[in-house]
Amino acid sequence: MASSSGNDDDLTIPRAAINKMIKETLPSVRVANDARELVVNCCTEFIHLISSEANEICNKSEKKTISPEHVIQALESLGFGSYISEVKEVLQECKTVALKRRKASSRLENLGIPEEELLRQQQELFAKARQQQAELAQQEWLQMQQAAQQAQLAAASASASNQAGSSQDEEDDDDI
Repeated sequence: MASSSGNDDDLTIPRAAINKMIKETLPSVRVANDARELVVNCCTEFIHLISSEANEICNKSEKKTISPEHVIQALESLGFGSYISEVKEVLQECKTVALKRRKASSRLENLGIPEEELLRQQQELFAKARQQQAELAQQEWLQMQQAAQQAQLAAASASASNQAGSSQDEEDDDDI
């Protein structure tokens, strides 16, 4: 593998994935470890080659994201045109699987509850939350009022104590 940087060793296909592909493709054939390593290196180099070419095609078309069409064009320009029909089939399968996954993960569809009912339930929850918030605000207001009254009583009591204490001091002064 002709590598242009030392980081290419980190950019390989997992050996477990290659082993699985080999076993699925050739179930009754034994493959030596160095042959498996060669397959990993070839796959990595192939992916690098295709992705680099697709990136160039993408840049020439002034796009920022490599699309499947860019990859297909890269295959054609690198002389792998015979793979294009198979690649298009796999692309269609991937799109179908992705669409099924999106539909399967849709929470609304999986609930089996009509959207109108869900909307009604949501509005009920919002109303209940607003009611609870209003009750909390009222409780906080009442607590603040009680605290203010207690502070006033305490201030009045302290003022009365101070007045009683100063009149006591005046009486003590008179005694001297």
